[in-house]
Amino acid sequence: MRNLDPVHYTSPDIHAADVTRIFARTWQLIGPAARLAERGDYIATEIAGQKVFVFMTKDGLRAYRNVCRHRGARLLPEGAGRCNTLRCPYHQWVWGEDGSLLNVPWWGDDADFRKEDWALDTVEFHVWRGLLFVAIDPAEPFDAQLGATAAELADEPIESFTWVHEERLVFDANWKIYTDNFVEGYHIPGIHPAFHGAIEFDKFETVALDGLVRMTAPPRDGLFYRGKWMWMWPNWTLSLFEGGMNTSRINPVTHERTELIYNFYFADTSEDGAEKRARTIADNLEVVREDFEVCLETQKNYASGGYRAGPLSPRHEQGVAYFQDRLRAAQG
Repeated sequence: MRNLDPVHYTSPDIHAADVTRIFARTWQLIGPAARLAERGDYIATEIAGQKVFVFMTKDGLRAYRNVCRHRGARLLPEGAGRCNTLRCPYHQWVWGEDGSLLNVPWWGDDADFRKEDWALDTVEFHVWRGLLFVAIDPAEPFDAQLGATAAELADEPIESFTWVHEERLVFDANWKIYTDNFVEGYHIPGIHPAFHGAIEFDKFETVALDGLVRMTAPPRDGLFYRGKWMWMWPNWTLSLFEGGMNTSRINPVTHERTELIYNFYFADTSEDGAEKRARTIADNLEVVREDFEVCLETQKNYASGGYRAGPLSPRHEQGVAYFQDRLRAAQG
């Protein structure tokens, strides 16, 4: 097994193909559905540059491209919020909750203009065990993409956890470099020394399943993780800790810049537990940030032309091989 050629991480053209063939065709984790509890609540985000939002209406959830049909302006700012009227800030066009165009102020006489021709473009959405996913143009049903993950988490009470916090982290490396790093534990002794000391690394195991890479290691006393970390095709993760979990979406910003969107969920949301929750979040994010430097420097070496594709460990880099095989299949 050999690593992907570095051109796959540095080429703007290959990145553009990733956006079209992978990110526009797969189900993408947006966050907890519970954040859309009341009419007008929304979550707006980008999927590899494609702007979308999910909106709670009087009839339930709806999902749209976050793009004005007039001149392409953004309708809602990224993040979570409340919106009583879907009004474009640019020229004040107004849409209803069902996506239909309601009002076009100061337009002028135009016999050929029909409001019904300019409804918002919809996207698909799906709620699975409290987690909200969207797909711009899905290549397969949600359950097919989920693959082995459903059975893997069947006995975990993930929908009982309450969302507490979202954190966004941005760094200068290709999304595939970060994913290669996430789906193997080989780097733990060198990059995460404290983490390494808190697990039985000799028993670290990586298994590639259908749409899922599962990594496990017995934890020692004091480790906040439960010893199980998961990555799901093409770009989301779920890690368990005592009393909760985190999820992340690995979102490409450009071919050499990546955003991580982390959400944290807990069983105990009491005021008395606030300090413990904050410490758990901080400890999680500290481990995540420890990966950034090696990803940045690897990106530079790939871009320099000084690296040729090297071998992959059959013991520790099964996840890397699986991810890269899925990439090759998606790229055709």
